[in-house]
Amino acid sequence: MKILQTATMLAALISTGLMAGLFTGFAYAVMPGLNRSSDRTLIEAMQGINKAILNPAFMLPFMGSIPLIALAVFLAWRGHGRPAMPWLIAALALYLIAFMVTTGVNVPLNDQLAKAGDPQHIDHLATVRDQFENKWVIGNTVRALLHTAAFACLAWALVVFGAHRLNEGSGTTGSAVPSTHNNGAATIPAAPHHPRPVHHGAHHTLHR
Repeated sequence: MKILQTATMLAALISTGLMAGLFTGFAYAVMPGLNRSSDRTLIEAMQGINKAILNPAFMLPFMGSIPLIALAVFLAWRGHGRPAMPWLIAALALYLIAFMVTTGVNVPLNDQLAKAGDPQHIDHLATVRDQFENKWVIGNTVRALLHTAAFACLAWALVVFGAHRLNEGSGTTGSAVPSTHNNGAATIPAAPHHPRPVHHGAHHTLHR
């Protein structure tokens, strides 16, 4: 059970980290770069990205993180990870909110941009860009922050879970282990001293 819990949290951490890194990269590199480009370039680039990103390398961690985090919560509830549960629940809530931002804001804007058609045949490129860019950037920034926060919660949950396991392990060791002093030499407790009884009757007999 403990191995399964650790593996599940690690998998959830990695998949969530991939999403946080992807959306954060768009926030601080891709979109600022496209912001400096022409209307046609931005529309062509985003249309191409939106098509190319629909692949297993993206969909697997994007869709798989939710069941992984949910499984981690369940295993923590059933197993030995109760102290990590609040952080796992927080990560799940943050990821779900980020997922709703993606499906409710960014995906509809991507579909809207795709319906605009080939940029070579769009008459009002600036209008199409204005209807897309600012809203998409805001939505992406929000989901990037949410995914990053979920990643941080998962990382801390793993730390708490590991510390809890260490505490459990140290609690099972008995107190009969000899303490070490003087360069690591084991100190063996001395045997209790019991004074030998003195027979006063025999002593007086010898001196009669």
